[in-house]
Amino acid sequence: MSAIVKRVEIKAQKRLKALLRDYFVNLDEAAKDPTRRVAWCTSVGPCEILTAMGFEVHFPENHGAQLGARKVSHLHIPRAVGVGYCAESCSYMTSDIGASLSGYSPLQEAYGIEGPAKPDLLAYSTNQCREVQDWWNFFGRRFDAPVDGICPPTHLGEVTSEHIAFVRGLLEAFIQRTEASFGLKLDMDRLKEVVSLSSRASTLWRQVLDTATAAPAPLTFWDGLIQMAPVIVMRGSQTAVDYYDMLLAEMQQRVSDGVGAIPDEQWRLYWEGMPVWPKLRELSDKFFDLRAVIAASTYCNSWAFEEYNGGDPLAWMAKTSIELFINRDENTKQAFLEEMFDKFAVDGAVFHNARTCPNNTNSRFGMAQRLREKRGMPILVFDGDLSDVRFFSTAQSMTNIEAFIEQLQEGRR
Repeated sequence: MSAIVKRVEIKAQKRLKALLRDYFVNLDEAAKDPTRRVAWCTSVGPCEILTAMGFEVHFPENHGAQLGARKVSHLHIPRAVGVGYCAESCSYMTSDIGASLSGYSPLQEAYGIEGPAKPDLLAYSTNQCREVQDWWNFFGRRFDAPVDGICPPTHLGEVTSEHIAFVRGLLEAFIQRTEASFGLKLDMDRLKEVVSLSSRASTLWRQVLDTATAAPAPLTFWDGLIQMAPVIVMRGSQTAVDYYDMLLAEMQQRVSDGVGAIPDEQWRLYWEGMPVWPKLRELSDKFFDLRAVIAASTYCNSWAFEEYNGGDPLAWMAKTSIELFINRDENTKQAFLEEMFDKFAVDGAVFHNARTCPNNTNSRFGMAQRLREKRGMPILVFDGDLSDVRFFSTAQSMTNIEAFIEQLQEGRR
């Protein structure tokens, strides 16, 4: 009788849980303190500016992901639909709005917190999608709080100096409006410090992800979805830098010891698109059982920015905000994917067609087929959603994944 193969737990995980608790409790305390301010910000919005100006920063997309991971999004989306939001709009947005209308938050069970900290300002960048602006406007009306942000150029091929200068100007104007609204003055030295910390955490995060170029890979996409939290919600802090220093050391030790996230790794795959938050465990278990490691993904790399080496912090922020994969044109995206396929030496790729997230779905305009034909590499495209389980068939998806691995096996014979 064969022994049961177990996962190798990431030791840093215990520290991460404590850090997240501290982060959310601090936000809650800030919202109740009249001397402190809370800002809501998009995931790659002007959070460094907000932090440098003394705001505590909440990221509603993170809250949307938590609703998905708790498998409750579908219970709250109808509330948003009831006030006029389309059921096929971003399910992060509709579940977050619906949960607010229902008076529910996963923070209640996790940390004993009533819900996301009430905002004094809602700041956005539409570099990822227009939905965030509409999402923020709903909560601006709900909390009678100002909504402000930037709308950079989108679907870019080459990012030029003119693009960067234009977005820098948008950030400068955003700063001026925020200073005027709140009676603040941005300290550029403080902004440089925050940007430096943001960049350092991002660089370490990239190095963590790059350890999966080793075979066996010391971590998977599923691990990355958990471990990415600090580079999003704690960006610009020494806390995030310290955490990734620790995590990187652990992953490097795994590589040195030949410890794989999946024992007896047989297949190396790439994940393109959003996670399916309500089905992480089922999908993770399926790939684990098939000895298939998701060694890399576009999603986790979204917060692996280029390094800041001093100089103008606003120019760095402008550049990173428009160089995002989601903000690029089709040719640039395809070239990036090919580079990643080679870097991580993958046998195949999985494209997730997320029903409510067309902006971060790249299988709808022939890219998967072009890559199949150009590289002769098997690619699976499956339907689902980031949060709404009503668009995901577990039985069909698992069958498709099994058939895909069989296809890989046939290719090796």
